[in-house]
Amino acid sequence: MPLDPQIARFLAEAAQAPAPASLSEMREVAHAGLLALQGEAEASGGVRDGWVTADDGRAIAIRAYTPGGATPGEPLPAMLYAHGGGWCLGSLALYDRPCQALANATGRVILSVDYRLAPEYPYPRPLEDVYQALCGVVERADEWGVDVARMAVGGDSAGGNLAAAVALLARDRKGPQIEHQLLLYPALSRAMDTASYKEYAQGYYLTREVMAFCWNTYLGEADKPQDPYAEPLHAPMLQRLPPATILSCEYDPLRDEAELYAKRLQEAGVAVRCERLPGMVHACIHMLGLTPAARVLFDKVG
Repeated sequence: MPLDPQIARFLAEAAQAPAPASLSEMREVAHAGLLALQGEAEASGGVRDGWVTADDGRAIAIRAYTPGGATPGEPLPAMLYAHGGGWCLGSLALYDRPCQALANATGRVILSVDYRLAPEYPYPRPLEDVYQALCGVVERADEWGVDVARMAVGGDSAGGNLAAAVALLARDRKGPQIEHQLLLYPALSRAMDTASYKEYAQGYYLTREVMAFCWNTYLGEADKPQDPYAEPLHAPMLQRLPPATILSCEYDPLRDEAELYAKRLQEAGVAVRCERLPGMVHACIHMLGLTPAARVLFDKVG
């Protein structure tokens, strides 16, 4: 279907803005710009902050969002969530409203992880932070009020990459049992050679140039050999992974790799539901205040 008209107008206006001059400025612009698109906060069953301790002694903050209307004191299914932002942008605060909307849509406690960002902390530190957050939450599930038997992982964009990689790590390290993986327009391959990368290289919010910058920030030199935990699309073996829900956006450079990963999972015997969000662009989880059509993401997740 055509690009959503409200998103098309937003993109036309955004194209006139000057490009950020530094990573610091990029972080500020991304935070302010996406926050302005989100719309009103949804009803909440409560938000609480906590942390787990990483293997290097660093405290990793986690913010838990309880669905509105949840029964107090009853263990709830949960989802450990890694935010998007190209491994170098994003924050707990930016994802307050999207995570509450995800909690309400899924009926799960959403546990948003404040993993460390590249380039200050390149691969594998962000991934290890998310994986160790999962292990820490499972070990103290009673304190978090969650049902360890119904623990999912999820993320959008670079966070979708981290969620997919956490599922691989949990399998390979014989770590926590994961009930489901939710991958929202995930970044899964540094190759950037699909048809959607060619068709939507620029003009549709996320550009090929920005994505190349994000990969370089996360992984360093481009000539490194493929690492399946950094690029899950190239993992040699996808058997014995948790069932997956994968949502791609129609007008997104990452669309084809998300759908290809779904196909590979299916071929490996993993139960998958893969759907393309019509008229949507990358980062539409932030666009409820821009267009009512962005609600489709939360409807499909639910």
